[in-house]
Amino acid sequence: MAINLSTKIGPLSLERPTILASGILGISLDVFNRIYKAGAGAVVTKSLSKEPWEGYANPTIFSVKGGGWINAVGLSNPGAANFASMIQPNKEVPIIVSLVGSVEDDFDFMIKQFENCKVVAFELNLSCPHVAKVGLEVGDDLDLVNKIIKTVKNATAVPVFAKVGLGSTDYIETVSTAVDAGIDGITAINTMRAMAIDIETQRPILSNKIGGLSGTPIKPIAVRCVYEISSKFEIPILGSGGISTWEDAVEFFLAGASAIQIGSAVGDNWIKIFDEINNGISQYMEKKRYSKIAEMVGLAKGS
Repeated sequence: MAINLSTKIGPLSLERPTILASGILGISLDVFNRIYKAGAGAVVTKSLSKEPWEGYANPTIFSVKGGGWINAVGLSNPGAANFASMIQPNKEVPIIVSLVGSVEDDFDFMIKQFENCKVVAFELNLSCPHVAKVGLEVGDDLDLVNKIIKTVKNATAVPVFAKVGLGSTDYIETVSTAVDAGIDGITAINTMRAMAIDIETQRPILSNKIGGLSGTPIKPIAVRCVYEISSKFEIPILGSGGISTWEDAVEFFLAGASAIQIGSAVGDNWIKIFDEINNGISQYMEKKRYSKIAEMVGLAKGS
């Protein structure tokens, strides 16, 4: 039986279901090419803003005992226009551009910068847990979420995904608003607000004090969110949060995701992780006699 690892996330078709998550190695076209050739089905860029941002001072990342990371980089990036010129030569790599902003006009401006670039989708970061006015505050403002998505959908013909996290508003309400506004898919979830304190200095370790927790510790929460979204909405889902093995990937498929994003695991296993997870998924599909990813999606929901 032939195994087909291609998958569809709404109108977006990918040769493989493993995607580089935003914020990880997401700033160089040369690196994008290496990741794609290593087995990723697509790459998501670092979140880009209207103007260049320097981000926070060091320290910006901390390793959590037992696995995982807390980071507060501050969404440092060269700005949408500068980044668009950097990836303009791209001919091969499926690039998903992540965007962050505080008003709908920011997104309209940024979308226009990529009109002459090979971009297969946009991902709207509505849930960064450690940057004020452009992160969870945006995702918690349902009226603003509606305006941003409608603005972006009117400005581009490529698929648009919304990345949701766990803020003060029930994330299901954010998803519902995004679906009503015409979003093509949901990325779930973002990192979660967290912090660490140095017991010798008796001060927070990160310069920003609060950061976003990623990696293994948040995987069960991410699986739960994907399952809940899949159970309540007919919307394609990209699963994200703590995926480091093919077993993790399959768990997300069964919960309702059509593709998965890998972030923290790249730091531990480098880009070989994509091929390893793809191979594991293929072997599982052969064992269970599935020929397509879609045959697994949402099976955990039962009848």
